[in-house]
Amino acid sequence: MPDAFGSGAGGLELGLLVLVAAVVLSAAVLLRRRGSGGGAGSEGDLLARLYVMLEREGAARTADSEALRARLTDIERVLAARLEQGRMEMADRLGAIAQSVGRELAEARVGQAEALRDMAEASARQTEAIRAAVDERLHEAVERQMQTSFQRVLEQFGAMQKAMGEVTAMTAQIGDLKRLFSNVKTRGGWGEAQLRAILDDVLPAGAYTANCRLREGSAEMVEFAVRMPVKAATPPVLAIDSKFPTEAYERLLDAVDRVDPEAERAARRALDTTLRIEARKIASKYIVPPVTVEFAVLYLPTDGLYAEVARSPGLLDEIGRTCRVIVMGPGLLPAMLRTIHLGYVTMALEERTDGIARLLGATRQEMLKMDGVLEKLARNASTMSSSIDEARRRTRVVARQLRGLDGVEAISEDTAVSDGASDETGDNPADGPVAPPAGGSGEPRRWADGAPGR
Repeated sequence: MPDAFGSGAGGLELGLLVLVAAVVLSAAVLLRRRGSGGGAGSEGDLLARLYVMLEREGAARTADSEALRARLTDIERVLAARLEQGRMEMADRLGAIAQSVGRELAEARVGQAEALRDMAEASARQTEAIRAAVDERLHEAVERQMQTSFQRVLEQFGAMQKAMGEVTAMTAQIGDLKRLFSNVKTRGGWGEAQLRAILDDVLPAGAYTANCRLREGSAEMVEFAVRMPVKAATPPVLAIDSKFPTEAYERLLDAVDRVDPEAERAARRALDTTLRIEARKIASKYIVPPVTVEFAVLYLPTDGLYAEVARSPGLLDEIGRTCRVIVMGPGLLPAMLRTIHLGYVTMALEERTDGIARLLGATRQEMLKMDGVLEKLARNASTMSSSIDEARRRTRVVARQLRGLDGVEAISEDTAVSDGASDETGDNPADGPVAPPAGGSGEPRRWADGAPGR
């Protein structure tokens, strides 16, 4: 506030100075306009009067400024006192508000502490109840899980014991198989039984012959001869013989397990040589055209053996080209047999087609015969229709004659009545005479009142 009042007084003095300067300028301008008419004495008087006026005005302005400054100082003093009083009152009020807010905060803090204590006690009780329930359920779940796990362990242990028993039995069976395959005849019988099972599974009944002799007077018999689906009195057969070179195959597997490249190559060469020898034997014994087809099949009982044979480059092509023998395993032979089975199905369809064609031919002949019978029946029906028309005409004639007979009986009755009346009265009957039948038709006529009637 003092700064404001000081700045107001300074502004007032500046205004006075500006006013004095304006008066001086106005006087100078006035003097210049008057020119030289007034003279120097008048100018001095005028300036003196102006100076006096300015001093008086300045003194008056100074007095006003002092009075205004004193008044502003009084106002400042009053305002400072009022501001101090207002500040003190505001401080008192703020202190009262702070005390009331402190009391309310203390009360709220106490209430909140009590509420939090109650909430903590309730939460503790609920937590204890939940913990008890969770402990109980967890205990039950753990017991149930332990029982289930124990039962599962028992079951798995029983299954493991059973599997160990099966492994033991399988080990014994493997030993039996080894002893079984150590015998050439037994090994050949196993391959023959497997081949028979495949043939029975794919081909229809009667499509193959076991232990078939292909040459007359020869003791050599092929294991299986499959009849080909061909329309012939004696269809050719396909010779299939099973071979199982176990020794060479086991040497090859043993060399592979030992990771011995030299032994593996030697065992593979021995296996290839064995297959070539067996293929030549089959070609010389069991390919007998026209009794057989131009090729035969060498069957290997296991897919592993066939895979090792197929791994040898060019071996299968060489055997097929030179010996006309196809080497097949359990995965390829059923495909070829299904092709043969489709041939049988095709033959059966052709036979059924021929039977249907014959049946259609016989049906056509019967239809032609039926056409002749229907034609005769139509002629007989026409004759019968004429006979029926004639019989109906004769029936109508007889009916007319019978209606004439009814007229005669009516006339006789009327004549008897009229005769009785004439005997009583002596008059002749009024009715006309009865004319005999005219034209030989036998129909009597009577004229009454001049009108003829039947």
